[in-house]
Amino acid sequence: MATARSARDAADADADADARPGTHDDARTSAADRKLNRKVIGLAVSAAVGGFLFGFDSSVVNGAVDAIQGDFGLSAFLTGFAVASALLGCAAGAYLAGRIADRYGRIPTMLVGAVLFFVSAVGAGAAFGVVDLIIWRVIGGLGIGIASVVAPAYIAEISPKMIRGRLASLQQLAITLGIFAALLSDAVLANSAGGASEPLWFGVDAWRWMFIACAVPAVVYGVLALRLPESPRFLAQRGETDKARSILATVWKSEDVDKAMRDIASQIREEDKAKNATVRGNRFGLMPIVWIGILLSMFQQFVGINVIFYYSTTLWQAVGFEESDSLTISVITAVTNVAVTFIAIAFVDRIGRRPILLTGSIGMAASLGTMALAFSQAVMVDGEPQLQGAWGPIALVAANVFVVAFGASWGPLVWVLLGEIFPNRIRAKALGVAAMAQWIANFLITVSFPWMSDLSLPITYGMYALFAALSFVFVLVKIPETNGISLEEAETLFVTKPKTAKGSARR
Repeated sequence: MATARSARDAADADADADARPGTHDDARTSAADRKLNRKVIGLAVSAAVGGFLFGFDSSVVNGAVDAIQGDFGLSAFLTGFAVASALLGCAAGAYLAGRIADRYGRIPTMLVGAVLFFVSAVGAGAAFGVVDLIIWRVIGGLGIGIASVVAPAYIAEISPKMIRGRLASLQQLAITLGIFAALLSDAVLANSAGGASEPLWFGVDAWRWMFIACAVPAVVYGVLALRLPESPRFLAQRGETDKARSILATVWKSEDVDKAMRDIASQIREEDKAKNATVRGNRFGLMPIVWIGILLSMFQQFVGINVIFYYSTTLWQAVGFEESDSLTISVITAVTNVAVTFIAIAFVDRIGRRPILLTGSIGMAASLGTMALAFSQAVMVDGEPQLQGAWGPIALVAANVFVVAFGASWGPLVWVLLGEIFPNRIRAKALGVAAMAQWIANFLITVSFPWMSDLSLPITYGMYALFAALSFVFVLVKIPETNGISLEEAETLFVTKPKTAKGSARR
């Protein structure tokens, strides 16, 4: 704990020194620092494009749900499975990504993801029936799962510690931008054709063009990945220390490069003592730190956030809005999600991880509870729930408050923590396991929503509110503060007793 505190004190002292006049020979040092920051931000943004694809590909189905159900004559369960099928691929892709990334490197893994995205986009757009649509969606899910692991790992490994939280948050910002772009393109395509199931260009239905549109960001991602340098930590593990140092020198201060290389070398020596590193442990077959990552991932999904982004168009139609209005509302919600992610980016390295997560849990529990209450007042009209009087606007506001609370906290910060908490020797593998758990949780929530909403919307949203409340308790008990310390120091916080870890996190 003293190590973490001394690191923060040293950082504060450096900041004070920077603020005093006369501590630098001239302005060239600050100009060089800004250049380094621009370089590392550029690398992080390029890597985070995988998050954009993640958000785009997983949410593009929102505007196509009703059209797919009508064209293929699907039941509620099969509709839910068709929507959620990509998430099965995501779980498999996340599990495999760590192994691919550890063996072949972060950049080749990104390229594999880009190819899978592209193939899925074209295949889903040309699907003949629900079976091959599901197959193409699963292939795209493999790409999403890979991107969900390799991007945060890469960003964490190239980022200086004092801005690591902000750069890691770019992954979630890219996801939210992808969600927004997908919902916006859905709305534009559906409105241009006069409906998602109506023909657009070349006589092809608009919902098919929604999937084909995914091919464009897939190509961009592949091109950007080819221009990225490999992770310095991966290179050092492979014995290419000179190359690792030269890459770090292009994005870190020289004095930080020396310390980082010493830390990495120390970690590698430890890893040499534990060949064939594994995430297995004595607690239910996995290391305790891996279980923390799994629970973080599952809580992020069990609050039901993706119900808003996968089914919002159908949901708002069910409570009285027209298809075009529902698509517009979904786009507005996506814009809100993007905007509040900037709040997390602005404050994650100032306030810290724990306070933001705790505040987000409270906001999510309150807004989801309000939605449960609103839908408990619905009346059934032609077999569909209708919100009367003020309850419709209340539900709409509550849904957007929920998006605000999630987008400013659990959305981006889970990815930050997953990039920080795991030991270097198992980071990619452990991230893969945690991300796989996240996708399985996402699948369970997504596939269950159609029939659960038929059963009872108040119970459904009440369940999500309960998980939001439990997420508060989990962070309070199990998550220490990792702000302003190196990856190697952050790892030590999670191998101490919870009480000690929490105490050390106070600043």
